[in-house]
Amino acid sequence: MGKIRLPLFILMWKCTDVMYENPWTIPNMLSMTRIGLAPVLGYLIIEEDFNVALGVFALAGLTDLLDGFIARNWASQKSALGSALDPLADKILISILYVSLTYADLIPVPLTYMIISRDIMLIVAVFYVRYRTLPEPRTLSKYFNPCYATARLKPTFISKVNTAVQLILVAASLGAPVFNYAHGFYLPILWCFTAFTTVASAYSYYRYGRKTVQVINGR
Repeated sequence: MGKIRLPLFILMWKCTDVMYENPWTIPNMLSMTRIGLAPVLGYLIIEEDFNVALGVFALAGLTDLLDGFIARNWASQKSALGSALDPLADKILISILYVSLTYADLIPVPLTYMIISRDIMLIVAVFYVRYRTLPEPRTLSKYFNPCYATARLKPTFISKVNTAVQLILVAASLGAPVFNYAHGFYLPILWCFTAFTTVASAYSYYRYGRKTVQVINGR
């Protein structure tokens, strides 16, 4: 038990002693819940249990709505960590969903490849921003300390639209085998629209990337 408590005690001591930021907010816990639901959804899709998958996906969507609502309306629940954790949770969820839905032949491979490639580039960019905004001396303990806030991330408008469109396509794809419209014209239209918004979102980050990062001073 001593080996388990010591690291936790040290982490809590660092958070309260330096007074950087409290990472244990409700929105952050909801984002972590969404990350935990992602592999569950992937398993359900691969097992073709689409009815249950729809319910779990609705629960994941509820956590997304709640964490944003709480962070916007209660200042004490807003954090720099949450500004990165929320989109990261979305990207992990979407990546697992698209891979599993592609495995189930409900989403085409090129579209999934496009989405995951964009998300990987964005995640790498977030880690780079974290490194660049970290005051010297840069250490691993400081880099991975969730209390040490160095920057807030603000997604572009088209990126928010793209995330919504991607999730709509997921919901439509999950419902296709349940409501028997897998071979209709609805899904191909959504594929094209999702591809367009994904490319537009990637370009917006390339064009306006610096404006999406707010460095926190005085840390």
